[in-house]
Amino acid sequence: MADVNRGSRPLSPFMLGKYYRFQLNSVTSILTRITGNALVVEAFLIAWWLLAAAAGPDYFDVANFVITSWVGDIILLLSMIGLWYHALAGVRHLLWDNGYCLDVESADKLGWAIIIGTAILSFITIIFV
Repeated sequence: MADVNRGSRPLSPFMLGKYYRFQLNSVTSILTRITGNALVVEAFLIAWWLLAAAAGPDYFDVANFVITSWVGDIILLLSMIGLWYHALAGVRHLLWDNGYCLDVESADKLGWAIIIGTAILSFITIIFV
């Protein structure tokens, strides 16, 4: 049957012509999921490199060429940034699981701490490694 009250129901803010503004908390949550999946791909890449080392010098040369090429360097750099981000986001979730920092103001501060901490720790890792 047709819904006769369809026109009188409120529409979502997006449907009213206003665009949804992402909140820091939702962006950091999405990035946590993305970095978690990206780290699985990176783990397979490193496992492939280690298996190639065990398989013999010819196969290792191919894997080592891929890992140490400029594409491999970019992938490993982004993986390192993702690892720091994911680790700091995990600490935030441990705090939340224990009932700390659940208000909006504290959650926003933790979101900025994750982003700034990722930048600082990534920079330190690049400098010293």
